[in-house]
Amino acid sequence: MDFGDRLRELRMERELCQKELARHLKVSVSTISNYEKGVHFPDPVTLCRFADFYEVSIDYLLGRTKYRHSLELLDKPLADGSDISDFINDFVNLEFQTQREICQYVDYRRKIQAKHSRKKS
Repeated sequence: MDFGDRLRELRMERELCQKELARHLKVSVSTISNYEKGVHFPDPVTLCRFADFYEVSIDYLLGRTKYRHSLELLDKPLADGSDISDFINDFVNLEFQTQREICQYVDYRRKIQAKHSRKKS
């Protein structure tokens, strides 16, 4: 997915029209349109404004990663005193089978959480 597609996808997720996004970012509607069509590419300052507005990383905007969140989230503390980046670093160094088991457990917990969330609604 290229930058224009990613930008359009994020705008649609927020249910914004190009005019609303242009107003938020203080650019013209044609500028937003040209970015989404791939006609033009934003300067670094505007690129950072998009990342901040959508709370995603610049690498995500550029299609370099599927990881959406701002890199600051990696510093978020976990219950054991470590942070998310510590967990990721530990995880990638585990054996494949151990990674698979952790992924299965996370999926199991995600389903339980979703089930509880639906009951509360």
